[in-house]
Amino acid sequence: MKKLHLLVLKSYIGPFVVTFFLALFILLMQFIWKYIDDLVGKGLEWYIIAELFFYLSATFVPLALPLAVLLSSIMTMGKMGEHYELVAFKSAGISLRRIMWPLVMISFVLVVGAFFFSNNVLPRANLKSLSLLYDLRQQRPAFNITEGIYYHGIDNFVIRVDEKSNGNTLHGIKIYDHSERGGNINLTTAEWGTMAVTNDKRYLILSLYNGTNYQEAGDPNLLSPDRPFQRTHFQRQIRRFDLSMFDLERTDEELFKSNFRMLNIGQLIYYEDSLSTELGRRKDSFRRNYRRRLNFPATIDIAEFSRLDTNAVRRIDMNYIRSVPVVETNVIRNATEGVRQSRELSINSHNEFRDRKRTLARYQIEFHRKFTLSFACVVLFLIGAPLGAIIRKGGFGLPLVISILLFVVFHVISIMGEKFVREGVLEAHQGMWASSMILLPVGILLTVKATTDSSLLDTDSYLMQFKKIISFAKRNKTKS
Repeated sequence: MKKLHLLVLKSYIGPFVVTFFLALFILLMQFIWKYIDDLVGKGLEWYIIAELFFYLSATFVPLALPLAVLLSSIMTMGKMGEHYELVAFKSAGISLRRIMWPLVMISFVLVVGAFFFSNNVLPRANLKSLSLLYDLRQQRPAFNITEGIYYHGIDNFVIRVDEKSNGNTLHGIKIYDHSERGGNINLTTAEWGTMAVTNDKRYLILSLYNGTNYQEAGDPNLLSPDRPFQRTHFQRQIRRFDLSMFDLERTDEELFKSNFRMLNIGQLIYYEDSLSTELGRRKDSFRRNYRRRLNFPATIDIAEFSRLDTNAVRRIDMNYIRSVPVVETNVIRNATEGVRQSRELSINSHNEFRDRKRTLARYQIEFHRKFTLSFACVVLFLIGAPLGAIIRKGGFGLPLVISILLFVVFHVISIMGEKFVREGVLEAHQGMWASSMILLPVGILLTVKATTDSSLLDTDSYLMQFKKIISFAKRNKTKS
């Protein structure tokens, strides 16, 4: 029996590793395609890109792991069924449950590992990847002067060249110095020049030849036409520009630590409790203020106030005001104004409560996600392993197609449930567990069908049942 278990494990581990890293690679390529415009042209070092991809790969594990479990389970059992290994095992008196027992044990290990990863590794990976991605998106494009285009990349300077040759030789150079914040009052032109970067890449050195500097002297805020004008000719001039602004500035990670993606279970419980307490306190304060202000004895529904038609109320008020004495007019006007103010307050409070609920829902979603990842591995294994034994096809053909379809269904239900939770349609435990609860009966049904050798995908059996139904209907029609 140990040899059988080793055979099953060897058949499972290989496809699992391949499909897991293949799924990670596909998800990473999807990310690169999405953010390619924010990364290209900024002169980033290779190790910065490698660091970003490393942390991003860790954040994609919650999607790649269930898909790898599903696909490798179908491939392993399908290959064994295709080569009649399952038939040989069953003929020797070994049940399918016994054959799947090593896969059940390794799935249990994956469940424990997935929970540990979601609670400890994933928050840290999210913190590193999202903070680094934020810094890269804020990073300026790399220094690059283009022919015939005004370059604004260096603070307080605008540079234009007519022609570039040999990579570092410039012709027709114009440099506008705006460091005095007075407009174009300092201009330097040169017939040609060369540019070079210091060894530490901190400064750009421009050597200008046969040029002229034009500068308006005096206070730049004065518009007097009598301001002195200075023109200086030179044969050679050296200009140095600071390039430290192009260095990657890392934001303090402490600024991102309160985000719901960067928290473990204990921290999520703490934030969820704080947000729930604050939301309840704000609702109680709103009810007390409204009862005291308008003398309402009943519970106040904010949504009802938010749906009042202000224009209709205003038209009714104005028609009524014209028909009453002046003394009563002031009373009615004050009451109407109070109602309008109360309505505006209710609308603002309603929007505030809605935003607070959405924020609370995000923390609740992340809390349940720690568990749904682990349970999803169990559900998809219960679907994949018996389905592979039923279809009896291995490799990357039919198992890949079936796996993608099932995973798309699982992922779509998960996304819809999460969206419903964010919008307040469902509770967090309902929306986040919907996909697993819907597919779990499917996995149990497939497991029962596979272990009892039921003809789940046998078209002949379904045709036979259909013929029996038709014949039964004909007999009942004849009797009637």
